[in-house]
Amino acid sequence: MEIKSAAIIGAGAIGCYFISGLRESMGEHFYVLAEGERYDRLKEHGIAINNERIALNVRHPEEVRGVDLIIVAVKYGALPEAISMVEKAVGDNTIVLCPMNGVDCEERIAEAIGSERIIDSMIKIQSLRIGDKISFDPDITAGIYLGERDGSVSERVQALAKLFEESKINYHLCEDIIKTIWFKFALNISKNLPQAIINCGYGGYVASEHMMYISDKMRDEVAAVARAKGIDITDRSDATGRSIPVPPDSRYSTLQDLDAKRPTEIDMFSGALCRMGKEYGIPTPFNDFAFHAIKALEEKNRGLFS
Repeated sequence: MEIKSAAIIGAGAIGCYFISGLRESMGEHFYVLAEGERYDRLKEHGIAINNERIALNVRHPEEVRGVDLIIVAVKYGALPEAISMVEKAVGDNTIVLCPMNGVDCEERIAEAIGSERIIDSMIKIQSLRIGDKISFDPDITAGIYLGERDGSVSERVQALAKLFEESKINYHLCEDIIKTIWFKFALNISKNLPQAIINCGYGGYVASEHMMYISDKMRDEVAAVARAKGIDITDRSDATGRSIPVPPDSRYSTLQDLDAKRPTEIDMFSGALCRMGKEYGIPTPFNDFAFHAIKALEEKNRGLFS
């Protein structure tokens, strides 16, 4: 098995990492999929990555039907439109990766195309988005973590490893990819959301015992829901085996979205966790509060109140 063509849906922080990493090694066989106004905008203006304006090989999804690999990397609210594009582009042998944050994106894609085409994955990247300009440090970017659910190094996992080995994409094969995804989900909820509500840099977790109290309680709720699903993330050590120092003024994606008055992905974080908590009868009061607090901040940004 060999991956000779690939397409990305999404040109945000995650998408730009793959655009930057694969466009040179794959050349004309690497595509950015888009429709409507986004197609016209990306076709005309490209994207700015690390202060370099890059022209994109933009295609409609039906133009590349049967592509070997599709990577879904959109904002959570845009996932339904992305799934529609996946359905138009997927072929019998297409592999689909969805290294988005959250724990239910692959399940939603699988409802449309079947789980047999999907390899579970997640990504670790620290990036900054201002308008259509994305910046990240490739030297400290851990990259994508992926694996089969049974932990096997299958033929298609080997094909992905070869693809990334020949590119600028950092990758890691995981024996327990679901635990790895849930570990990051817990990290996002416990570190992404409290700072967005308090409006402070990452240093708040070091300076304030109250910030850490909130963070710990939110993570405990994630661990309780994961345990109900048969996933143990009680160990606080980094399941990915790689920890990157975080500058004290770092503002994670949710706070970046609020700063820029963009919609956040709170539905993917506390929204999804609270829904699962209800399904399993597990209380999630700290995440309930975080969900409504960030929804209120979004409303404030839209001018609903001052």
